[in-house]
Amino acid sequence: MARATRGEGSSSSGRTTFPTSAGSGAGIADPSLAPAGEERIEWAAGQMPVLARIRERFAAERPLAGLHVAACLHVTAETASLARTLREGGATVALCAANPLSTQDDVAAALARAGDAEVHARRGEDTDAYVAHVRAVLDGAAGRDTVTLDDGADLIATAHARAQRRPDEPWTVIGGLEETTAGLLRLRRLHEEGALRCPVIAVNEARTERALNDRHGTGQSALDGIVRATNMLLAGNTVVVVGYGWAGQGVAERARGAGAAVVVCEVDPLRALEARMAGYEVMPALAAAARGDLFITVTGSRAVLGEAHFQAMKDGAVLANAGHFDVELDLAALARLAEGRRRAVRPLVEEYRLADGRRLNLLARGRVVNLAAAEGHPAAVMDVSFALQALSVEQLLAARARLGPGVHPVEERVDREVARLKLAALGVRIDEPTEAQTDYTRVWA
Repeated sequence: MARATRGEGSSSSGRTTFPTSAGSGAGIADPSLAPAGEERIEWAAGQMPVLARIRERFAAERPLAGLHVAACLHVTAETASLARTLREGGATVALCAANPLSTQDDVAAALARAGDAEVHARRGEDTDAYVAHVRAVLDGAAGRDTVTLDDGADLIATAHARAQRRPDEPWTVIGGLEETTAGLLRLRRLHEEGALRCPVIAVNEARTERALNDRHGTGQSALDGIVRATNMLLAGNTVVVVGYGWAGQGVAERARGAGAAVVVCEVDPLRALEARMAGYEVMPALAAAARGDLFITVTGSRAVLGEAHFQAMKDGAVLANAGHFDVELDLAALARLAEGRRRAVRPLVEEYRLADGRRLNLLARGRVVNLAAAEGHPAAVMDVSFALQALSVEQLLAARARLGPGVHPVEERVDREVARLKLAALGVRIDEPTEAQTDYTRVWA
């Protein structure tokens, strides 16, 4: 699967095209899957009590009335709960897939049948279809106040590219939300260039998001995808984790807990020191290349494992990416080294045989492994992520008059409210500071 083009591209003649007309069922694979999708959504919703509380309030207050939400997210049961929460708040929703291999076609069908969202997503869609679906979601935003929800910034980047080509069309995007490190890098560069036209809320950098989604969500789901794809035993193997941010910390913790020897590779000296103090071996990626049985990239960067690393790896090494885009592994270099000696050995495992006979096994074509090979983060984790998204849309509307173009943080009150609701759902009570303690902190403020 080729990585979807960032921004707008043109569909090549002769390739499969998909419907992009308006309507809730446009661009889905099979409407008959809707009943199965409803069951999946219901199961996930039962593990998302925070979002349920927000949905109840939204239904009563309708704070999003008149708003259109254009979303490029993973089309999963958890995302369906977010779409329904936004609808209860008064918004209309259009949805396309942030990753063609993460789409759950039954969920897409259920959302379309219920009229909860205009859906443009099919599992396994090619690049042309992906671009067409992003365009279709933006077409639905014409003439309406719109907030974008992105998982990689493809939607808002395409909106900006379209605005450059069509300067006479009114700009109706009043703001956006971004869920990934990679997407925020793109948006901050766009702002530095003076080209970002609207405020964007950095949901990915909220404290609750870092702690739950990145550390616990990615930590569990990345290894879940790897084990599902390979059936490999982690205990006794050496797992090389490339990147020790919040997500990398979670992956390393879970791998060590499963009995693996963990090696961490970093470019940031502070994170490398933190990994060392946590008890992991820390070394350059090239030194780790000869040691690893399983390599997991989680950096938000590109080509962090390349030709030199592949040439040093042992026979049978497994390569997985847990970052958003399929650029963290240099797939072009891997293909060159294999010289066409490539075959599928399991549904989500491709074996690349090098000239000397060594075999390197790539999972899920280098796409984000927790979604391409499994079901992504547990619903209980996405409960927090999507609660942040729902409340951040409300924040964006309330603050639109004072937020200029740029990348802005989630308000601390929103972050704390989501944490408070999650603790309440878990039945956890905490202390409240006394008045004297509160006054004491203000003395030093």
